[in-house]
Amino acid sequence: MQTLAPSPCVGKPFAARAAQRPGRAACLRVRSSVAHECSLSQRIAKGAAAASLSVLLSVSGASARLEGVNKPELLPKGEFTPVIDVAGFLTEGEERRIRQRVEALEQDTGVKLRVLAQNYPQTPGLAIKDYWGVDADTVVFVADPNTGNILNFNVGENVDFKVPRSFWSRLAGRYGTKFYWQEKGQDVSIVNAVAAIDNCLREPIGRGQCSNIRGELE
Repeated sequence: MQTLAPSPCVGKPFAARAAQRPGRAACLRVRSSVAHECSLSQRIAKGAAAASLSVLLSVSGASARLEGVNKPELLPKGEFTPVIDVAGFLTEGEERRIRQRVEALEQDTGVKLRVLAQNYPQTPGLAIKDYWGVDADTVVFVADPNTGNILNFNVGENVDFKVPRSFWSRLAGRYGTKFYWQEKGQDVSIVNAVAAIDNCLREPIGRGQCSNIRGELE
């Protein structure tokens, strides 16, 4: 399968995110040498980004070159779940608590937070796109230590308008660094990140929104 290398558009923070905010330079305005990568980023915004999802959604700045994976057999059987832990990072209690928080967030705000804990190459990869019905209201959070920073996000277009872009990089810098998750545990990084996203999305839009990163296990 094709290996996707980091590029000026796809491989940098937030390149996998959805359409640009008003007043910001559109992706296609970059020089022609990266036009192809930018067009890929725009296809991601429209939900056609299976390749990005298979390469860990590395919008936290990770530069790992990882081959795309598609393993639908690793998806849960039976009842739908917004939390998939194929790596075994979470306890049953932690997974249940995250699932309840994610479901409440969707009911209250309409934002669909989806959490995948994996240890590449053991990942369902691009199969999660159809399983979760990833769209403009979806945030896909992939926790994978192989990217260096364990926190990786793909942010849908509608969510992009609601959340300051700096939030995601600050969140990754707070709970996603290798030093942090090796000391505290992958589960602590994941639980804190979910709590911080939940808290951020419940704040009113405006000045100071999401300025504080508030996890659960402080």
